[in-house]
Amino acid sequence: MDRPRVKAAGQHASGSMIWTLGSAWTFIRRASLLVLMASLSAGVFFWVWIYGSALRDPRYLDGWLLAFGMSLQFGFHAAIKTNKLSPKLLKRWRSVHIFVGYALVAAFLSHSNFSMPDTAFEWALWGGFVTVTLSGVFGTYLAWSLRSKGGIDDNIGLERIPARCAELARDVRELITAPDPIAAELSLPAPPYDAWITDLYANHLNRFFEGPRNFSSHLVGSRKPLQRLTNEIERLSRYVDALGREKLEAISKMTAEKDRLDFARVHLTLTKAWLFVHVPVTYALIVLSVLHILVVYSYSSGAW
Repeated sequence: MDRPRVKAAGQHASGSMIWTLGSAWTFIRRASLLVLMASLSAGVFFWVWIYGSALRDPRYLDGWLLAFGMSLQFGFHAAIKTNKLSPKLLKRWRSVHIFVGYALVAAFLSHSNFSMPDTAFEWALWGGFVTVTLSGVFGTYLAWSLRSKGGIDDNIGLERIPARCAELARDVRELITAPDPIAAELSLPAPPYDAWITDLYANHLNRFFEGPRNFSSHLVGSRKPLQRLTNEIERLSRYVDALGREKLEAISKMTAEKDRLDFARVHLTLTKAWLFVHVPVTYALIVLSVLHILVVYSYSSGAW
């Protein structure tokens, strides 16, 4: 084996080892977080059980745990509004926010004693917490989906996506309809490869470039629709000439960019809509929780 091949093989092995180590570290880190979260939840239940075994009302303990955790969540929203956090500190705050949110589920289940509410006010508290929790889980999924897809270009905003998609659709049409310069110069008939590429566009790509596509696939992070299109392009590239392969390569790149823009449209739209649910309900839940505390201690003190 010559030295360039040995060097290439060594670089490939080194890259594979780095990828393997990175994947292993990611798995270990996520597994550690899950174990820590499960341990913390079990600790909450055990602590409440010990408190109740001491002939005390455990609802005061898990209730104040809920109040403390929700205060931390409110602190996160207040810190976000200041716009003074560095990106690194903001990432840490967000991680703590997510972790505390999941840990509060155990305190909520303990406080509600795994039962459904009785009064309208309790239903409001229960519905608010469930809505905040489910929307928080959905927001976490959106963040994970963004990272798994490689992120979104910060220069592409939601309002810019339709114009860029229209540009891609126009560029693809112009590329396909562009005549062969050699055939046009010699007044020769168009080669059959151009007709094949035109058929590919009409049968598989035209509708894809007409507007937003594959919402459900982008929502679950599936790349199958894009893979089907690129497979069709690659299959045709085996039978065309060099100029046709250049066209198909350019079309494949524009197809991949259109797919990324469709993903960005889904992600940014859902993120914007998610904030209109998660944040207002969080503040409403805090207000209801304060009223709940006032009512509980008013009754316990015999004022009413």
